[in-house]
Amino acid sequence: MNALWLEDNRISLRDIPQPRKTDEALIRIHKAGICSTDLELVKGYYPYTGVIGHEFVGDVVEADDAAWVGQRVVGEINVTCNKCEQCLNGRPTHCEHRTVLGIVNRDGTFAEYTTLPIANLHRVPASVPDEMAVFTEPLAAALEIQDQIQIKPTDRVLLVGAGRLGQLIAQTLALTGCDLRLVARHAHQQNLLKQRGIRIISEEDAVAQPWRWDVVVEATGSPSGFSLARRAIRPRGTMVLKSTYKGEMSVNFSSIVVDEINLVGSRCGPFEPALRLMDSRQVDPTVLIADEFRLSDALKAFERAAEAGVLKVLVEM
Repeated sequence: MNALWLEDNRISLRDIPQPRKTDEALIRIHKAGICSTDLELVKGYYPYTGVIGHEFVGDVVEADDAAWVGQRVVGEINVTCNKCEQCLNGRPTHCEHRTVLGIVNRDGTFAEYTTLPIANLHRVPASVPDEMAVFTEPLAAALEIQDQIQIKPTDRVLLVGAGRLGQLIAQTLALTGCDLRLVARHAHQQNLLKQRGIRIISEEDAVAQPWRWDVVVEATGSPSGFSLARRAIRPRGTMVLKSTYKGEMSVNFSSIVVDEINLVGSRCGPFEPALRLMDSRQVDPTVLIADEFRLSDALKAFERAAEAGVLKVLVEM
């Protein structure tokens, strides 16, 4: 099959064997999405060799359970052992032996086929088209925030960053009825948010209002974004870190202790609520789509996705 292969920080199209794994379903990929993690993997964020990609929608072509064959599915990216300390205590996304689709020791989804255990699969409602379903994984990641902390309608919430994930976080946080403001740099990002009635605040205004916000979500993955979030949060407020940071970052932890700030790391989230929100059209991730390419043009797709201000680029198999 054709696949997009990453090795030594370079991506290339290759003809590789179709995957076969015992006790896993074979999935034909329809569409896959390029996310910031994929772009950072190419830059060397994490040492990985293989097929990249983890946001996808496809259909099951082979499975031990015949009821799954022909089903249109999305899939959770962490494949777990179900035996380690973390798995046995209800923390499977932190499995000590996990593989991660297109990220850690498991070929991903910029290919014609991939495999996953049936336990990782979720059926896609008929009303949710492929170009929407491909956003299930990042939308679930956005919803993880509300799984970890309670956001009340009376809370003042600041979201720093309006990129691919930030846009989805904004749409989901808006459903809570909280007093939400968002720091967004690019005009296109701002326009998408304004169309949904989400209010924008400039970086300058956010800096001018320190110690004000009950909850601050940092979704830029940059030291400057973290610094802005830190200045904005009130004492005993909650900072949610929704990005990974390349390398080390200098942080004044004494001030965090003195202000009694709650720090929450946040990544993978629940798929079924994400699918329900798209099924009911309470969230529409398709507004993020900037471009779409065939797998044969995947290298061009990555170049496009890396352009400043570009949100979601899809690859169709």
